[in-house]
Amino acid sequence: MSLRALIIDYNGFFASCEQQERPELRGRPVAVVPVMTESTCVIASSYDARARGIKVGTPVSEARQLCPGIVIIESRPEVYIRYHQKLITAVETCLPITEVWSIDEVWCTLPPDWQNRTDALATSRKIKTAIRLIAGECLTCSIGVAPNAWLAKIASDLEKPDGLVVIESEELPQRLFPLKLRDLPGIGGNMETRLRTAGLDTVEKLYAASVEKLRHIWGGIEGERMWERLRGTEVPLPPKRTSSLGHSHVLPPHLRNLAGAEATLHRLLQKASMRLRASGFYAGGMHLALRLSGHKQWSTAATFTETQDTLELTRIFNLLWVRRPSGTTAIHGVGVTLFDLGTTAGHTAMLPGIVDNGDKRAGLNAALDHINKKLGKNTVVFGGALGALDYAPVRIAFNRIPDLQIEEGDASGDLRPNDDELARFRLAPRVSALSVSAS
Repeated sequence: MSLRALIIDYNGFFASCEQQERPELRGRPVAVVPVMTESTCVIASSYDARARGIKVGTPVSEARQLCPGIVIIESRPEVYIRYHQKLITAVETCLPITEVWSIDEVWCTLPPDWQNRTDALATSRKIKTAIRLIAGECLTCSIGVAPNAWLAKIASDLEKPDGLVVIESEELPQRLFPLKLRDLPGIGGNMETRLRTAGLDTVEKLYAASVEKLRHIWGGIEGERMWERLRGTEVPLPPKRTSSLGHSHVLPPHLRNLAGAEATLHRLLQKASMRLRASGFYAGGMHLALRLSGHKQWSTAATFTETQDTLELTRIFNLLWVRRPSGTTAIHGVGVTLFDLGTTAGHTAMLPGIVDNGDKRAGLNAALDHINKKLGKNTVVFGGALGALDYAPVRIAFNRIPDLQIEEGDASGDLRPNDDELARFRLAPRVSALSVSAS
């Protein structure tokens, strides 16, 4: 079986970008945080910091204790996106990119003539050199090469930083046996528990299990895909479907009040609306979430006639906002998610005689989007966002790189609703009846 897949995983990406931009940080432990406050957590760290036990999720106060003198830096996503673009350019001088998995990881398919160890290693070294020359010496990467992308991902994780590992078909399955179950992509905490309950507590036992048993454990086709991937087969994935989009942010101290939270949510909603239109979607649901003091969370949602109109979505937001808990003062984080997405092709027009204000305002929305893309963020905004225009910065999701020309933000993850929660909200009456569900 040939070496078909090559995975490039950039090392300590956010922190490496900062060290490339600021030479005085090189060789020093660096931690990147979403906002400059002692109550937040680290979202990225340099390898100098990781050696001191500082990883993603470490509270800033703990990081200072573990590593006195650590440099704490507020995230600059625009910088990281621009370095991502440099890295894409560098890789494509050597090899076409099959798919961008995230801001710090890409997958390339090796051409048939290069699917051997000698050429795969030579190509990998050329990529490392191109990255150093185009992006900078601090932007190192670990590369994994294997018969399929799943195995290549495992290989890229085996040596960090700046590693280069090849897994050939002749080495399978023994090369995988020393790994832990959680080292395999697609196996998280819950799945590990299910595997152990089924008696599969090692990779060797997982490999030896029948395809029928894995289908049963995974509850469907994903178990069969795991069986195939372990054996080096490249398993095609079903097309990705976007079911929701949104933004959430931890608020800085000066915005942790009702006025600041409301203005930030308006700004996030306006960005989400612009992104909705740019993607060709209409939304039929909105979810609003607040993170309160004491790690408490509150959320509410509504379904409605599908729209992509900012003013209509703002009207629905206002209905949801008044449902917040009484006495709410300190708000530490906010999030807004648009769900039940449908494409423009599937959009149902109103019946004759019924006025659709959203469709009537399509020209206005298009003009505002064009102005903001052409002249920059916040050139034209609806008034509700005033007071938060200097905040609500871009956020980089795990598997989506924001388009800086279209919008500057993305859901950070922890305030987004899961599928079960959205399913419950879909059962409630639509907001046109002024009925809103909350939890």
